[in-house]
Amino acid sequence: MALDYKKYKKDFDYSYTLGAFPTMELIKSKKDKIRSIVLHSKYSGSADFNEVCKKNNIDLLYNDKIINRISSKENCFVCGIFDKFEYTLNKDLSHVVLVNPSDMGNLGTIIRTLVGFSIYDLAIIAPCADIFNPKTIRASMGAVFKIRFHVFNSFEEYSEIYSKDRDMFPFMLDGDKTLSISDCPKSKKFSLIYGNEASGLDESFKNVGQSIFIPQSNDVDSLNLPISVGVGSFIFTSVNK
Repeated sequence: MALDYKKYKKDFDYSYTLGAFPTMELIKSKKDKIRSIVLHSKYSGSADFNEVCKKNNIDLLYNDKIINRISSKENCFVCGIFDKFEYTLNKDLSHVVLVNPSDMGNLGTIIRTLVGFSIYDLAIIAPCADIFNPKTIRASMGAVFKIRFHVFNSFEEYSEIYSKDRDMFPFMLDGDKTLSISDCPKSKKFSLIYGNEASGLDESFKNVGQSIFIPQSNDVDSLNLPISVGVGSFIFTSVNK
């Protein structure tokens, strides 16, 4: 079976971590999902995967062919192979909602940012970038293994389950409330909602809670999505501790 592993495709029921750091994060957080850890013969990093895998009863392979086949990077010497997974979000905690995110690097960066600000529940509205693509996992630096996430077919599907007892804040270029640390909405439980990198949220989201605008200079048309999520998450978590 091991020799059959190929370059990642979305319809696989498993995925890969590429690199020592995200692979070690996989072991720390999701060892029950691991099929194998694979090392290249050139690996000489500081992490002792032999000891960690033996301690956690994880299958460890030395196989250059597998890594060369599944990785597009010449300097990748560690790979984790794991089964995909998904969660039910925690209704009692705040969420971030991404509506149709399209860039895997952005998605991974956002996940890493959310963990940095102690937000651990992420709703993703399809169609969307693949959270299990190795590019997403690598951009998250393994933070994807520390969050709860769920992919919904529509925002309405998410809203029907989670909107009843929380405050909803869609971030829009024409949002009605300008965000600042001194005047951030107070909320015990919130959902911060962000749109697609290219088009943002459509006008219908003006009817979803309190729309928010992040102030910026007139010299740019908008902030990029990871920066917007970072700004909103920092301010809301700082004010609503």
